[in-house]
Amino acid sequence: QLQLVESGGGSVLPGGSLRLSCVASGISPERYDISWIRQAPGEERERVSCLSSSGGSRFFADAVKGRFTISRDNAKNTVYLQMNNLKPEDTAVYYCNSRTYWGKGTLVTVST
Repeated sequence: QLQLVESGGGSVLPGGSLRLSCVASGISPERYDISWIRQAPGEERERVSCLSSSGGSRFFADAVKGRFTISRDNAKNTVYLQMNNLKPEDTAVYYCNSRTYWGKGTLVTVST
C-alpha cells in the first residue's frame, strides 16, 4: 500500500508562485510514478503533471507547460510541483496520485 499526503497549497495573487509537496509512505514509494491531478469547482479532474519513478520521464498538461515543474527527492519520498506565474484558472484542489492511491488534496486559490 501507498499513502500520499499533500501540502503547500494556499492563496496567491495572479503571477505568484507556490510549491506543492507530496510525501509518499508505505511499501517502496520510490518505485511509483507520481501524478498531480487537479479539480476545479464544477469541473472534471485534470492531470497536470506526472513524474516517473526514475525521474526520467515527465508529463505536463498544455495549460501549465512552461509555468510548472515537477521533481522528486527519493531520499525524502517527496514529489514537488513548483507552480510559477499562477493564473486564476489554476484555482483547484490539487491531488497527488499513483495508480489507485490518492491523497486528500490541497487547495490552491489564485485571485485578486
